[in-house]
Amino acid sequence: MKKHIEANPESGKKFYQDFHDKGKIVMLNLLKFREKADYTNLAQIKPDGEVSGKDAYQLYMKNTLTELRKAGSRIIYYGESNDFLIGPESEKWDAILIVEHESVLKFIEFAQNKDYLINAGHRTAGLEDSRLLPSTEIEM
Repeated sequence: MKKHIEANPESGKKFYQDFHDKGKIVMLNLLKFREKADYTNLAQIKPDGEVSGKDAYQLYMKNTLTELRKAGSRIIYYGESNDFLIGPESEKWDAILIVEHESVLKFIEFAQNKDYLINAGHRTAGLEDSRLLPSTEIEM
């Protein structure tokens, strides 16, 4: 089964095309943590001793909050999860993260920020699999 940790160039281009003029975007993150974080090729940020994937992701969150706020973004919700009420029994997610960004351009600035990129290694080390679904509000 294919794992999804990073965006690919095609999905990034489509994301920009679909959302660049929509104003605020909200990102739904579904997160599956590794049992043990994998810091292969990330020696510069590896913690002393072994850490769980969940702990590595917590380091990512802790070290990313400042950059996130500087970009005008905010965390709407972060919580534990597991089974779907409606959805496939085969999919299990450990956590959900919902983040609001002022715009696609602000999100891209944030995602390319050098300080963010250094800490993004904790995310990579901690995650076994993930999904990132952007959305915009529908006016009723």
